[in-house]
Amino acid sequence: MVRRDRGGFSQPRSRRGSMTPIRAPEGARPWPPRPPPAARAGAGPPGGVGVRRRGRRGPVRAGTMAGPSLRPHVHWAQRHRELFLRVDLSDVRNPDITITDNVLHFRAQGHGAKGDNIYEFEIEFLEPVEPKPVCRMTQRQLNITVQKKESNWWERLTKQEKRPLFLAPDFDRWLDESDAEMELKEKEEEKINKMKIESRVPKDPFKHLKKGYLVMYNLVQFLGFSWIFVNMTVRLFILGKDSFYDTFHTISDMMYFCQTLALMEIMNSLIGLVRSPLIPSVVQVFGRNFVLFVILGSLEEMQSKPVVFFIFYFWSIIELFRYPYYMLSSIGIEWKPLTWLRYTVWIPLYPLGGLAEAVCIVQSIPIFSETGKFSLGLPNPLNVTIQFPFVLQIYLIALFLGLFVNFRHLYKQRKQHLGPKKRKMK
Repeated sequence: MVRRDRGGFSQPRSRRGSMTPIRAPEGARPWPPRPPPAARAGAGPPGGVGVRRRGRRGPVRAGTMAGPSLRPHVHWAQRHRELFLRVDLSDVRNPDITITDNVLHFRAQGHGAKGDNIYEFEIEFLEPVEPKPVCRMTQRQLNITVQKKESNWWERLTKQEKRPLFLAPDFDRWLDESDAEMELKEKEEEKINKMKIESRVPKDPFKHLKKGYLVMYNLVQFLGFSWIFVNMTVRLFILGKDSFYDTFHTISDMMYFCQTLALMEIMNSLIGLVRSPLIPSVVQVFGRNFVLFVILGSLEEMQSKPVVFFIFYFWSIIELFRYPYYMLSSIGIEWKPLTWLRYTVWIPLYPLGGLAEAVCIVQSIPIFSETGKFSLGLPNPLNVTIQFPFVLQIYLIALFLGLFVNFRHLYKQRKQHLGPKKRKMK
């Protein structure tokens, strides 16, 4: 075969397709050499005129073609009244879970099989369900509970017969229909037994009356100690240190009333109106009344002592938080700031109040020794006199033992109400 070249020269081709070069005759105009690959790729000839190549497309822009959405692995199980979905996503953020037209729409960001991305899926349920799913998140997964509108057993989860690829049974919670029926019967029997036990417990016909009494008692005590605290505070700001010396004559009537009424706390514990233990109540009530009635009430020399101011002031501050807390607790109300104050304020105030009572007793011992008041002389054969100052010295030891009992009781209560509790992750 002979190939006709552009310059009019023929080049014979061998059988294998090779070309044999032939020199151009003399005088002929040679054909310009073929440009290098770079020039053929788009570099124009001298003069700035570029060569446009046909069939070449421009660069593809990112995002012009959206990829398929990521779907997490979802495991499901059912009971007669509920559907359980477990989504294998960890560290879930911003979950958006809704049910519209019997279709569950899920969209959330989390760490799944394709890394940390946004995952979404939709499930059209086989039969009608309630439109309010319940979601609980943990660090490893997300659990969704959906209530069925009718209590029955479904043959499958989705309306479409072909199971979606991302959906699989949850074998950790999977039960057959017969096993689920047995579980449902056990729950119903347990509920019936609980109702029978509750019906056997006799109802208290005076329940509301007891609550009303506890509310009124704690309210009256709160108002009484509030009056004492406000009165003493105002007098302190107006009179300064001079208010220390006439505190007893100004406040004693109200303090007598409140501390006499406090004897009802012992009765409340004895008859079971409150769950407070008896011993701490006895220690506190009798300890305060001993100082108030026996020492301060019987000795005029002690009534003008500055220590009286501190005893009354510490007592009133403690009760400003204790009685409102008990009043709300008796009607089933808990206010967390008040609970914290109730079980925290006593930590500095109880030692200070106990110290003030001890100072009062020490100051009264010389007065009782001089007057011989409350000292008991036994009959002549024994010729023994029980000196009241000696009783007060023994009482000082009992005072600190009583403080220890109350401290231990209040510490246990504080740990119970304010200590760390195990919380369920939602």
